[in-house]
Amino acid sequence: MSSEFRIGIDLGGTKIEAAAFDRSGAERFRRRVPTPIGDYAGTVRAIAELVAAADATLGTPGSVGVGIPGTISPATGLIKNANSVCLIGNALDRDLAVAIGRTVRLANDADCFALSEAVDGAGANDAIVFGAILGTGAGSGLVINKHLVRGPNAITGEWGHNPLPWPRAEELPGPSCYCGLKGCNETFISGTGLSLDYAGATGQTLTAEDIVARSEEEEAEASASVERYIDRLARATATIINVIDPHIIVLGGGMSKVARLYSDVPRLWPAYVFSDTVVTKLSAPRHGDAGGVRGAAWLWPQ
Repeated sequence: MSSEFRIGIDLGGTKIEAAAFDRSGAERFRRRVPTPIGDYAGTVRAIAELVAAADATLGTPGSVGVGIPGTISPATGLIKNANSVCLIGNALDRDLAVAIGRTVRLANDADCFALSEAVDGAGANDAIVFGAILGTGAGSGLVINKHLVRGPNAITGEWGHNPLPWPRAEELPGPSCYCGLKGCNETFISGTGLSLDYAGATGQTLTAEDIVARSEEEEAEASASVERYIDRLARATATIINVIDPHIIVLGGGMSKVARLYSDVPRLWPAYVFSDTVVTKLSAPRHGDAGGVRGAAWLWPQ
């Protein structure tokens, strides 16, 4: 649909956030509500109410894009691979279209993050942008010339479920992943993966944030865990450079706040990248936690 305004919805596990932007990208509306956990009909209703509130504020209907913790199956048209399990098996795009009276575009939340950073974020001046969210899990998306890349299987960017490359003997067979396999990137390079590594070395369970803080205080085991994390992230991102050769890799999620990643990971790339030079940039996000809702809005380009 053609509209003066674009509304983005970020459907999260605990909150649903809506924001609206004008043609210049200026924010004109923002609101968040708790996610009706486990309640599909309530989730549809909550999104419809947010859109209605945005329309009322803007004075005209806006286009609507929604970032979701899953994706639409090309085979069935229904939601799959969602950690908000009440969405699975439902035609969310069609149900939302009925509820709000207009066509809705849906994309994975990591795709929305990548699109946001490519359109007017850290990768705004780069042709090939790979965005990776490193939090509880490890999701990612690929944007080329400001267009989100979507493959025929709806899994473009599912880098978290490739195996950790060049594994050390002590990394095999790797932690079990919810996908049913072992040693996926996600089990090593997510914040959860850092916590698992530290617990394996010490028997103590801490959050990734606490482990990083302890490493900065020069606790030996925390420092060793963070060093292993950096090397694993370097290996994992090197495979992206070898296959896609992006101009920039933008990190999101909790681990993106670890400042030393942006110097230490690229320093390790030459050992793994199949090139005599590596000029790919590694960057923190410009829009931070707002990337998902902005990217959802940009599912409707100008």
